[in-house]
Amino acid sequence: MADRWEELEKRCQDCRECSLCETRTNVVFGDGSRTAEIMFVGEGPGAHEDEQGVPFVGKAGQLLDDMLAIIGLDRTMVYIANIVKCRPPQNRDPLGVEQDACIGYLREQVTLLRPKLIVCLGRIAAMRLIREDFKITREHGQWVKKGGFELMAMYHPAALLRDPARRPDAFEDLMSLREKVRAVCEHTPLPEKL
Repeated sequence: MADRWEELEKRCQDCRECSLCETRTNVVFGDGSRTAEIMFVGEGPGAHEDEQGVPFVGKAGQLLDDMLAIIGLDRTMVYIANIVKCRPPQNRDPLGVEQDACIGYLREQVTLLRPKLIVCLGRIAAMRLIREDFKITREHGQWVKKGGFELMAMYHPAALLRDPARRPDAFEDLMSLREKVRAVCEHTPLPEKL
């Protein structure tokens, strides 16, 4: 299994399928446990992620770490990836053609990982993985079964940094995630008390 991950990461590192390869510093493949039952999927790397080659390491990543800690998780217990593996210029939304060029890598990551839960971080990931017309403001925190997986979308940590008024909604979504982890994840122990 490890060699399949390494082969996939090598192919991803060498990818030149869209124009994002021309401006990237590093491909941001993914991070975390390759046996995790929980997968988080964002939209794409930002400046810090592009520099370090690791997803969610800037301010939004620090907030994600804090959010995970609230429910007793950390990066060693989950896997984190993005829809696109290279940074879109000026952190713009990844274009459809860029998502199309990259989505195969994410699909292969999901196939190798076989998570029980997939949490979409933000509307771009939710629109790609749950439903094209997904509305994050109305549908965040709602669980959906699709393709043998249970999926839920939460506000992207960067959106919570821009609009702290959404944090109570994010907290409720975290509580929903905590309950779902307890219900379906056999190998992800959570503390009894927060």
